[in-house]
Amino acid sequence: MGEMTRSGGADDAVRPDDAVRPDDAGPPDDAAPLYDLRVVVDRIEGRSVCGLQVGDWFELTQSSRLRTCPGRFFCAYALAAVLPLLPAKQRQLPPGDWLEHDNYVACPDPDERVIMRIERTGARTISLRDVT
Repeated sequence: MGEMTRSGGADDAVRPDDAVRPDDAGPPDDAAPLYDLRVVVDRIEGRSVCGLQVGDWFELTQSSRLRTCPGRFFCAYALAAVLPLLPAKQRQLPPGDWLEHDNYVACPDPDERVIMRIERTGARTISLRDVT
């Protein structure tokens, strides 16, 4: 199927899915509520090879900003275990959703058994125009 154009010029070519842009659609409903999160090392049931300690943490704020506790770090493998759950934990989930009540994640290293706790630390409203 060929391209649609506004005025026929190559620079004005518009794909069908681009034909209506948010800027042209009038006042948008672009506000979304999100929680800021803190992931804390709750306990270590094995031996901490990576160097994490109970109480170490990182925060996810303003939709996508990560920071760790000053002077510390966070293990990449522990981070990889918890990251897939964070977008859901940033949102209010239905009361019966298991993830609304389950806040613990285990590091994948079976010798370490680092258990992390996801905490909601605050709520904010973000503009969807400000994030991708």
